[in-house]
Amino acid sequence: MDMAANPQVIRQHLIDPEICIRCNTCEATCPVGAITHDSRNYVVDAAKCGMCLACIPPCPTGSIDNWRTMPRVKAYSVAEQLTWDALPAELTPEQLAEAGVSAEAALPVEPAPAAAAVAEPGTEAAFNSAQYNATLPPWSAAHAYTNLYGPKAAEKSVTATVVGNVRVTEVGRDYDTHHVMLDFGAMPFPVLEGQSIGVIPPGTDANGRPHHARQYSIASPRNGERPGYNNLSLTIKRVLEDHQGQPVRGVASNYMCDLKVGDKVQVIGPFGSTFLMPNHPKSHVVMICTGTGSAPMRAMTEWRRRLRQSGKFEGGRLMLFFGARTKEELPYFGPLQNLPKDFIDINFAFSRTAGAPKRYVQHAMAERAADLAPLLADSNAYFYVCGLKAMEEGVVATLRDIARGAGLDWDTVGAAMKREGRLHLETY
Repeated sequence: MDMAANPQVIRQHLIDPEICIRCNTCEATCPVGAITHDSRNYVVDAAKCGMCLACIPPCPTGSIDNWRTMPRVKAYSVAEQLTWDALPAELTPEQLAEAGVSAEAALPVEPAPAAAAVAEPGTEAAFNSAQYNATLPPWSAAHAYTNLYGPKAAEKSVTATVVGNVRVTEVGRDYDTHHVMLDFGAMPFPVLEGQSIGVIPPGTDANGRPHHARQYSIASPRNGERPGYNNLSLTIKRVLEDHQGQPVRGVASNYMCDLKVGDKVQVIGPFGSTFLMPNHPKSHVVMICTGTGSAPMRAMTEWRRRLRQSGKFEGGRLMLFFGARTKEELPYFGPLQNLPKDFIDINFAFSRTAGAPKRYVQHAMAERAADLAPLLADSNAYFYVCGLKAMEEGVVATLRDIARGAGLDWDTVGAAMKREGRLHLETY
């Protein structure tokens, strides 16, 4: 908003804790570091927020799109927001008047659009990979249903039954990853490749409040892990340590990995309306992922494989760049080896192989620059990146370097890919 126009009032940006699924998309996208979180809530610091709206389109639930007209001196603090279980009501005109805010000043002002970064003369602007993330799906993507079940939906959650739980990595403490299959019976739960769901672990947290939902990408195609049934699958890694390497037992991941066939799970969602695959003939799909970021890529690959078997789809090229520390830690390594070479072009990258230099997905991409460059310029080629946030900048920077190496103007190519829904980033 124009702060100078209404100096005594702000249109404060808030995140709805009832709807938020704590996917970290908003914090990862915010260019000024205004969004932070604790073990419970994601919140916006009013002192830092520039109202650029960069965080709005990527949010899969809409929880980020909430605003309150507030006297500047009474703006909700970060500490206060971290205690919320629900958003406070909008202040009434009478309450604003009591705070000394005139009716004219209380009129809402639309937030200003994000300003483009301007580099100092003679320098190149800092590289921001998130600015190339498409906020629209491919033009030929199927219609995605979202938020059918959740805190503010007609149905609060839906109960799914576990019909399978299979380990998909070799035995080892640090990389116990499971393929969990859930069946919804007669309850409608339509999904597409690239969407996600929220799982609500049973019990309460250290403060006695119910656990919030955890988000997991769907690893099966639109017609189910078992075709013709109302089911889906997830790829879940058991969390046994935090980002600092300290022992910790992840609440949701351990709950999910320990499930037995017949157990019941509370689910909300589905979520996501942009990270969707194209459906038009001869469309190409380039998938770049690490670890459990392979889930949506597995879904896309399996859907294309089934279409190919049926003879109903004239598919384009499929390329996969898949990274892990070792091949033992890479989910689905065995099944991937059995896919026909003329169906999918698979490139592995392992960063902790004994006796070998560290190799990441961007290294494998650079080696295939001659194949990727034409796809960057092809309006029928779509790129998907999923995995840890740390990989995102290196991957997009490599796409930029490949474009430049082929004589393409990256600013033009990157902008076109975003505008046409051809570059999708989903990192956490």
